[in-house]
Amino acid sequence: MTDPLRWQFDLVRALCEYHLSALTDDDLAFVPAPLHWTVHEGPGGTWTPDFPEDGVEPDPVPAPTGAWIAWHLLWWWGTALDELTGRPRRDRTDVSYPGSAAGVVAALRELAAAWAAALDQTAADRDRPVTFPWPDGHTVGHLVAWANAELMKNVAELGQLRIIRGADEGA
Repeated sequence: MTDPLRWQFDLVRALCEYHLSALTDDDLAFVPAPLHWTVHEGPGGTWTPDFPEDGVEPDPVPAPTGAWIAWHLLWWWGTALDELTGRPRRDRTDVSYPGSAAGVVAALRELAAAWAAALDQTAADRDRPVTFPWPDGHTVGHLVAWANAELMKNVAELGQLRIIRGADEGA
């Protein structure tokens, strides 16, 4: 493979699969600290995340549950895909948590396949300007590099929560 950004994504995706293949509902529901962000099931069965209404992270930042991290992944990665492919960007309120580990895994695998296809289609277009996640001055190449880094960070967070929950149960 000659495209380093695609190679990097494939590497991160493989690391992601390591955690997705073992992800459970208990992993996603694990509450790591008293001050935390999670998702909440509404009366219609739609799950919504904790999120600051003013868009400013509180200080201290709440520790996210795996479910919140999964929702966050679906939101930002889907929005990055919208930007990459030229579709109107979804709003965070349009992204619902799937409600289960099986739903999260299916949604993330579907998003990963769509992202890989978009990377292949935009490989020659890396200098095109984008406005997500920054207002201006960045390119498709910047967006892809950022998405790879953000995906690796979020996958590591999910994995760490899985490990902590497992160790907590084994103690």
